[in-house]
Amino acid sequence: MTSPLTADRVKPLLRSSFGRTYRYCEVCGSTQDQLLAGDPEGTIAVCEEQSAGRGRRGRSWQSPRGRALLASILLRPPPSRAAAELTLMAAAVTAVLIEEAIEAPAGIKWPNDVLIDGKKVAGILAEQRDQALVLGIGINVNQTGGELPRSARLDPTSLRIATGREWDRAELLSGLAYEFEAAYLNWLKNGLSAVSAALAQRDVLHGRRVRVDAVIGTACGIDTNGALLVDTPAGTRSVVAGEVEIEW
Repeated sequence: MTSPLTADRVKPLLRSSFGRTYRYCEVCGSTQDQLLAGDPEGTIAVCEEQSAGRGRRGRSWQSPRGRALLASILLRPPPSRAAAELTLMAAAVTAVLIEEAIEAPAGIKWPNDVLIDGKKVAGILAEQRDQALVLGIGINVNQTGGELPRSARLDPTSLRIATGREWDRAELLSGLAYEFEAAYLNWLKNGLSAVSAALAQRDVLHGRRVRVDAVIGTACGIDTNGALLVDTPAGTRSVVAGEVEIEW
């Protein structure tokens, strides 16, 4: 296991208010369940290993101990703001962070995956909790090829595989907290347009033929509400949720 994400390592690196309330445990079911209703906005929960990590649509998220960055953030956006927007905003922040780290392009696959060379390196999960929203971000950091799941929906990769070296997860977490807080405050003021350029530049579905449940056509962008736009013979459809099938 690489150096742990304990508070004494992470908190001195923080440049944001997000993460000042910091909850660490070595093993938990899911970091999504470690945040409490009374926690202040920006509280971050992390662990080294999840025994019941989950992704979108109830899928499992698997990672060997101490190799990935597994974090959840407690947020209190206005009730009128869609969780889909936050998911995409977080995907954009994560993609930019990864690009700056590895000095290579990262893509975003609607609605919640971050890719390197068409392989999944990170995923986002937003879950509503009463008056709060818990946003989970999982990044494959130091896994080798043999440590990544073989049954994943998308072929997986990690920062280590992409660059050939190990990464300090505490520094990555500090950067993520800083960039995410700034993007979140911008999103509260300006909506998804705050990251629309970043999304458009990294939208791996754009121009590809896709099927999302019963909708079949060519993906042609992401609107300001977080919906996937699909050009069909009957006109452009806005898809707010669903499973994307694509010809890579």
